[in-house]
Amino acid sequence: MRPGKHAFLSCLALLATACATQHNSAQPVSPATTPEQADLVDIRSLLPDIDLDIRYAGANNFTGAPVAGYDAPKCFLLRPAAEALAQVERKLRDDHMRLRLYDCYRPVRAVQAFVAWAHAPEDGRTKAAYYPGFDKPALLGDYISPTSGHSRGATVDLDLLDCDDTGVACTPLDMGTHFDFFDTLANTDSKKATDAQRANRHRLRDAMVAGGFRPYPMEWWHFTLDPEPSPRVAFDIPVR
Repeated sequence: MRPGKHAFLSCLALLATACATQHNSAQPVSPATTPEQADLVDIRSLLPDIDLDIRYAGANNFTGAPVAGYDAPKCFLLRPAAEALAQVERKLRDDHMRLRLYDCYRPVRAVQAFVAWAHAPEDGRTKAAYYPGFDKPALLGDYISPTSGHSRGATVDLDLLDCDDTGVACTPLDMGTHFDFFDTLANTDSKKATDAQRANRHRLRDAMVAGGFRPYPMEWWHFTLDPEPSPRVAFDIPVR
């Protein structure tokens, strides 16, 4: 997920819902209630066999549980972003590579659920796997923000797969961390990663940049279509 800058300085003492309301004033929520009204497109309508591993629709994520707003493991994006991502995938397939998508459009209610999770008492279930160097409240601001570019429908979290000649048997490249690992090791050019891991991250970055996406240097998996189709409006339509 894309972190905020220093939002925790003004929000740390507030309840999660109050914090989200404060910051949503800078990111109005669309009145759209369906994907069609928002022009959100299911990526599988463009590429039926694209690899999806939508983490927040299940328990395999840093919260340890399905996240509010994710009623199905689907990837929706605003049409320009979906079409650009599909083109990246098609070009990669020419080189026997593919994408694996972890998260796409993210409802506002899911972002608020992340903030509420960070405020809740630590239960230790996911700490070792996702944030071994932090206590949960310290994730607020730099890793968990009250607003997210994902909610604007043009940001995607993904991985790069190396495939055999048939394009069917595919294996994720070694990126040095898994998705949503909260540590500087996840920075694209982290010196803590090996040369080979950084080279793999650069292969993903270069493919996405060539397709019109802007990388986020703090997270090797995070990209946003540039320019964004809807840079000032978020959506809160459940993924279903």
